[in-house]
Amino acid sequence: YKRKCGHLTARVRELEDSLADAVEKAAAERRGRVRAQQSLRRALSEQGASPDKGKPATAPASYPMAPIGTVESCFSTRNGTPRQPLVVPLARATVVLNPARVAAEALEGLASYSHCWILYVFHLNTDLDKMWKDPARSKLKAKVRVPRLKGGKMGVLATRTPHRPNPIGLSVAKVEAVDGHAILLSGVDLVDGT
Repeated sequence: YKRKCGHLTARVRELEDSLADAVEKAAAERRGRVRAQQSLRRALSEQGASPDKGKPATAPASYPMAPIGTVESCFSTRNGTPRQPLVVPLARATVVLNPARVAAEALEGLASYSHCWILYVFHLNTDLDKMWKDPARSKLKAKVRVPRLKGGKMGVLATRTPHRPNPIGLSVAKVEAVDGHAILLSGVDLVDGT
């Protein structure tokens, strides 16, 4: 009985320590996110301040964005790629980050989390050239046909279509491992080369 109680007490301590670590990680992530938001607000207000009376000017017309990595996925074409993450939990991919843009130290601690968010551009979108070169002539549709509505139409921003005013996607994936500048993921809905 004493041995069993001792084992259970040790397990409870182990679980309490694990819970304390998880709570601290969540708090650290929140603090970092709040600091990043504050820094972004400061930078935008400094950039947009007009010389007269310190009033903020209008927001810039565009924001510079450059890719920091590329996805090596088991899905080579748009057709057959899952419609959302985690539909196919065994689907594997690797995000290979550009060492010139992202230091390996930036990935430190990522392996201890279960999932990560990935922001990406729908690079196989057939409207990209028109959209970026001449946005006035891109003629994006306001409504698209949704397969689950049996041919019915819905507003483009209420769907998963990659043909959107701003072709940016957001996906969640399970973190399997981190190796240098590579992140091995599962439950992925990204096309190879993203």
